[in-house]
Amino acid sequence: MHRQGRVVLFEAAGKDFRQETYEVRSLKYGELLVKNRYTTICGSDLHTFCGVRKELSPTVLGHEIVGEIVELGPGHPGVDMRGNPLSTGDLITWTIFSSEPESWYSRHGMPQKAEQLFKYGHALAAGEEIFHGGMGQFCILREHTTVLKLPAGIPLAVAATLNCSTATVAGALRMAGDLQDKNILITGMGHLGITCAAMCKSAGAAMVIGADIAPGRLATATQFGADKVMNLASDAALITKQLQDFPRKGIDVVFDMSGSPEAMELGLAHLAVGGTAVWIGAVFNTRPLQINPESIIRRLITIKGLHNYNFEDFNYAMTFLENNWQRYPFEQAIEKEFELAEAQQAFTYAVQEKPLRVGLRIDHV
Repeated sequence: MHRQGRVVLFEAAGKDFRQETYEVRSLKYGELLVKNRYTTICGSDLHTFCGVRKELSPTVLGHEIVGEIVELGPGHPGVDMRGNPLSTGDLITWTIFSSEPESWYSRHGMPQKAEQLFKYGHALAAGEEIFHGGMGQFCILREHTTVLKLPAGIPLAVAATLNCSTATVAGALRMAGDLQDKNILITGMGHLGITCAAMCKSAGAAMVIGADIAPGRLATATQFGADKVMNLASDAALITKQLQDFPRKGIDVVFDMSGSPEAMELGLAHLAVGGTAVWIGAVFNTRPLQINPESIIRRLITIKGLHNYNFEDFNYAMTFLENNWQRYPFEQAIEKEFELAEAQQAFTYAVQEKPLRVGLRIDHV
């Protein structure tokens, strides 16, 4: 069937987005055609927009996406990862990557690092391969893209964050291990941080402290399960005193969602014996960290890093949102919405105002 669709192309930092209309190519084996319905602007999108992160260009940004199935290609299994049947008209979310299932990394629980990985919202838009990001009317899901059907009732704006922010946090909790009755410090209370606070409380954490330099984000953190908050802009002595007030033996797990070297160093310095640090925020270049190896060794500290997530995390993220999207004010985390045609204004607003998330509604008129 002959189709055309609009996309918003990113070419370079400092250059306005360009809107174009292209033919939607025919589906190949195992593919799905999705009509994008909603996308949220992730921090990595903003890093690309501002020139902090480099991508092949032109590209169609946006990877936190939900959409509606338009067509199942030849050979598609017709079910999502939970075995639910898929039909045209179904609302779905999908992993931000397509990866070869027989890759060594895929077989060892790291599909996001598989050879010949394809990532939505990060690929070159050229030739027939245009529709692979959130800032367009359509997205062609390649073979080996894992899909989940959306539960009835969940708002599109909330569901859009599932396949990046929420699933990545789920992966961070997996790496941290059992959080029951643990004391948690989270540095960086953006969307990752608030989601982490809510997920930690849901996992049985005894105490969750949210830390940031922005008072507004600290206020929001308390709505998402943080028992206490701490302003990292305070003087060092005050911060140390606050961290020493943790009940029992101190901080068991610190999650860094900020990418700030100072925040990561702070978290390491205050971990209790046997503590674990999980870092997911520094997906851009930073200065090297100052780490005392003797202290790490004597305190039996574990440091783990996570980039993206695996299928287990993706599924856990869906379960978490199914059970908690109304318990915590996730809908309010999408602080402002724009139409796709207003992408330039949306990104400018996101850079200037620093909301937790900005949403793009995608019309098909």
